[in-house]
Amino acid sequence: MRGVGRAALAMLLAVAAAGCGPSDRARGGGGGSGASGRTQTAVPLTVTGPGGRHIFHVEVARTAAEQAQGLMYRTDIKPDGGMLFYPHPPEGGAPQPAEFWMKNTPTPLDIAFIRADGTIAHLAENAVPYSETHLSSGEPVSAVLEIVGGRAAELGIAEGDRVSWPGH
Repeated sequence: MRGVGRAALAMLLAVAAAGCGPSDRARGGGGGSGASGRTQTAVPLTVTGPGGRHIFHVEVARTAAEQAQGLMYRTDIKPDGGMLFYPHPPEGGAPQPAEFWMKNTPTPLDIAFIRADGTIAHLAENAVPYSETHLSSGEPVSAVLEIVGGRAAELGIAEGDRVSWPGH
């Protein structure tokens, strides 16, 4: 990184450990994929509903740290990519309401809050980049899916559609 001193680089990495994912109010953490350079393996995820059947290849954020990092700083999200936050909550237990925000996230996202039965409870479409507004599931959920903003409308994905992935 030309022209960036060690102190500035250290500060950048420290900031990277802090913002799209679950809000710190919902749960804390840091580190994970994205800015940390860690690569996760993509798993197939299928959304099925009246709009058709759509397959995505998503990273899975399983730990509190991975979920806190989410897709912050990412500009490389493919149209059939995204991130699945599963399980929610990451420490296990019964489904709980979820709150996400877009702090430090430069790419607009569609955020699907998924019930334990695999159906979409709430869909927050085109979440605004860098916004600190909390987006809520409105009810207990067991997973959350983030895809590129606008894809849900483009593909006809809606609340009530069924989401499935290996092991679920």
